[in-house]
Amino acid sequence: MQIRLAAPIQYDSIVDGEGMRAVLWTQGCSHNCKGCHNPMTHDFKGGFLTDTKEVMDELKDNIKYEDGLTLSGGDPFMQADAVCEIASYVQSLGKNVWAYTGFTYEKLIEMSKNNPKIIELLKNVDVLVDGKFVLELKSLDLFYMGSSNQRIIDVKKSLKQNQVVLIEKYNTVKKQTNMRPKEDYMFI
Repeated sequence: MQIRLAAPIQYDSIVDGEGMRAVLWTQGCSHNCKGCHNPMTHDFKGGFLTDTKEVMDELKDNIKYEDGLTLSGGDPFMQADAVCEIASYVQSLGKNVWAYTGFTYEKLIEMSKNNPKIIELLKNVDVLVDGKFVLELKSLDLFYMGSSNQRIIDVKKSLKQNQVVLIEKYNTVKKQTNMRPKEDYMFI
């Protein structure tokens, strides 16, 4: 199966979810969030095509050094079939899967009625960061989110309980400790 990626798999990320992570940058997004940090991933004809088997072969050799895989982009749910195949494979290796999407969890559930691959992908995701990035709500004091409207969701519990279950330790503002005021920094 083919998948369109924006970039090669990135390894050793510490900002795209908890722990050391591999990141799969999918290509194609219709949300076009103002201030998006990955605008080059929006074009559905951009990036490059590759086979999911090639992606899984690469992950097989390299993900053992990572805590899990993060699906980002672009919006991975816009390529649910191919991304689901990869997410399922990564979970079979005992690794966790995080996914970023501009859709809300509720919208994904609604969309899954017309596209069952969306619910299948959700079943292969452990943590979902949902919601569009809203520049006016941007905050550097959030864990793994860009704006305060976004949520970090425990997908397994949410599916089981048929309601959104937030992961509380991430859905709070970071405590700014051991930080000096910016004017105390010395630049040479």
